[in-house]
Amino acid sequence: MVLREDDIRRPDGSPGIYAVVDKPTYALVIPYDGTRLRLVEQFRYPVGARRWEFPQGTAPDLADLEPAALAERELREETGLRATSFEALGQLDVAPGMSSQRGWVFLATGITEGRADREHEEQDMRSAWFPREEVEQLMRDGVIADAQSIAAYALFLLRGR
Repeated sequence: MVLREDDIRRPDGSPGIYAVVDKPTYALVIPYDGTRLRLVEQFRYPVGARRWEFPQGTAPDLADLEPAALAERELREETGLRATSFEALGQLDVAPGMSSQRGWVFLATGITEGRADREHEEQDMRSAWFPREEVEQLMRDGVIADAQSIAAYALFLLRGR
């Protein structure tokens, strides 16, 4: 992550400074077995709470991976799942008013179970299957509050799933 300050010129011609957080592209994966969705739960330090969300992340050491390869890696790393299909559902801007980070959303199907290979920072992570109806209720109740996960689910629904 890099924080930069750009000298800008506003529409009225006055000078200004715009702070931007640059972060690498991420992939978010919606694992779907036809009736259930797989979520991960972990402690999110900035909000001081554990949160359920779809598996997501960036490549290690700022590596530049193709979005589908990154999605496959994140799914395997965080859940242990493997998928035979990764369908791109769209892209999301994380916080375009302050960050350049964009993410790809993928639907993973043809799921098989495996062993998770989590990063050191993900030691407290857990993973579980949820029926779609329960995922939607968790979103309505604010239990799932991750903006990227909720937006990704909207892309999933727009595909007629």
